[in-house]
Amino acid sequence: MEILSNDVISTSIIEGEALNRNEVRSSIAKRLGLSFAGMVPPSRDVEGIVEMMLDATQNYTEDISSEKLIGWHASLFPTGYSGMYKVLIGSWRDDSTGPMQVISGPIGREIVHFEAPAAKVLNKQMDQFIDWYNREDSLDKVLQAALAHLWFITLHPFNDGNGRIARALTDKKLAQAENSHFRFYSMSSQIKQEREAYYKILEQTQKGNLDISEWMLWFLDCLERAILNSETILAAVLKRARFWGLNKAQHFNKRQHKILDLLLDQFEGKLTAKKWAKINKCSHDTATRDINDLISKGILVKSPEGGRSTNYLLAEI
Repeated sequence: MEILSNDVISTSIIEGEALNRNEVRSSIAKRLGLSFAGMVPPSRDVEGIVEMMLDATQNYTEDISSEKLIGWHASLFPTGYSGMYKVLIGSWRDDSTGPMQVISGPIGREIVHFEAPAAKVLNKQMDQFIDWYNREDSLDKVLQAALAHLWFITLHPFNDGNGRIARALTDKKLAQAENSHFRFYSMSSQIKQEREAYYKILEQTQKGNLDISEWMLWFLDCLERAILNSETILAAVLKRARFWGLNKAQHFNKRQHKILDLLLDQFEGKLTAKKWAKINKCSHDTATRDINDLISKGILVKSPEGGRSTNYLLAEI
């Protein structure tokens, strides 16, 4: 769940969209038949991208089709809008507002980083892509993942959402390579960390000749870093599991359980009695009693700072 959550959140951040982590985790947990403290109702936008990402990896043996890709696209834009702009749903882009271009810079001095193939050739070119993607090939599936990512994002068949769908197709091929829907690394999280290099190598490849060797090498290096960096995420998951395993005989009230979950996850700032009271909507005296109880059990320790700077940390596990 943690890896999938990072995947969904990161692939959205790459496109400039920030999703609520708890909504993403709740949506994924519901689909995997899991539960955790603090589950919240997810929005339609979150449900849509989670549905697409899980379909790509959980059903990795299934072929793709134009209907499948268009369905994924529709799930990304449940209202038919991307922000304030209407999105063409149900078909490939039509270029009615001009060629599909990736540009930057002020009006009048725009820099065109990329121009996609004309809409009139999309039907034929998407058929070729889908046929290749589904066909059994002697090329290693990890290399197919790299090629599929580049090929799809170069065709740019939709007027929005192409990056997220390209990364979902990449994840699907990687799941096929491992013959498993369980993956313990996030390619999207790594691309998010290397976003500038990612866009640079894409532009360099798309503006070059038909030699894509540099892109393939970059992709493989990025994949290796994603696998190595997954240890950080897994370490945090194992730390939580170890903590609750060591303390399974301890009694914690709901307020204590809530704060401990936060401390083991992504607690922002320092834990003080005032912050405890605010999070749990309780009195300062109740917060102090809760904290002192955890100190007596060896769960929390007081930080070296005293006076108004007094805050509390988890004891070393």
